Amino acid sequence: MAVRVVTDQAAIEVPVVASRRGVLGTVGRGLARNRKAVAGLALFGFFVLVALLAPLIAPYNPSALQFGQMLQPSAKHLLGTTGTGQDIFSQLLFGTRESLLIAVGAGLGATLVSVIIGVSAAYLGGIWDHALNLFTDVFLVLPTLPLMIIIGTYLNNRGLLVLIGVIVITGWSYGARQLRSQALSLRNRDFLEAARARGEQSLYIIVFEVLPNMTSLIVAIFFGAALYAVLAAAGLQFIGLGDPNSLSWGTMLYWAQANGALLAGSPVWVLAPGFCIAALGAAFALINYAFDEISNPALRPVRRRGK
Repeated sequence: MAVRVVTDQAAIEVPVVASRRGVLGTVGRGLARNRKAVAGLALFGFFVLVALLAPLIAPYNPSALQFGQMLQPSAKHLLGTTGTGQDIFSQLLFGTRESLLIAVGAGLGATLVSVIIGVSAAYLGGIWDHALNLFTDVFLVLPTLPLMIIIGTYLNNRGLLVLIGVIVITGWSYGARQLRSQALSLRNRDFLEAARARGEQSLYIIVFEVLPNMTSLIVAIFFGAALYAVLAAAGLQFIGLGDPNSLSWGTMLYWAQANGALLAGSPVWVLAPGFCIAALGAAFALINYAFDEISNPALRPVRRRGK
């Protein structure tokens, strides 16, 4: 944009630079300057590449029963074989796909529910705030693990969507409480009063006025929910509440435990998926810490200026 300034000699076009930074640009700069975020994004990107390139990297069909049972790691089988003669390294690579899908899908679902309930409760106020806040409090005080086990046990279909649904149902409440608190601090700001004075609908104000000012917190809640999903899915699949015929890190742990991998002298069958679960969880945790520092300047480390 440019402003036309008229002088005695000529009309000059003076460019006007907007001083307001874009939300995405601010977040991107904050991530690039944060070592935790860089490490977390690099680790997460590595798992994404593994999931995409698994058919090219895996040396064998992960479901093929074509090798000896419980073979030790070797040049032919980098991590050994399972109790039914499957290559553990190939299973680990292909298992990255479903594990990532559960983490991202459940994280997005839980974040969406948190945004709808938390922001709506704060903005609408009155009876809506009391009702939605009570609903959130109920899920906050319920014991998460027993609730997941009960829901997973009594649902007939134990497929991937059911597993994601169970995690979403039990994992949205904490994010909703955070978003409600943040939205309450924005509810009476001048720019929202101006939008109401223009006659804008409540839905428009929430989507285009409130949510853009909560971007960092929403993204942080997503990564926190994804971290919770990784650990919850692995735990549910380990105790047999997932689909045992699917291929993920959690089901690998389930079959390793069912076949007595540790007692049979094959600890790699347990350690490999366990390490991947911990590494993916660490990636989400590092990114989440970074977004906490971006959204809350008080958490940012003090950097000394070079003399």
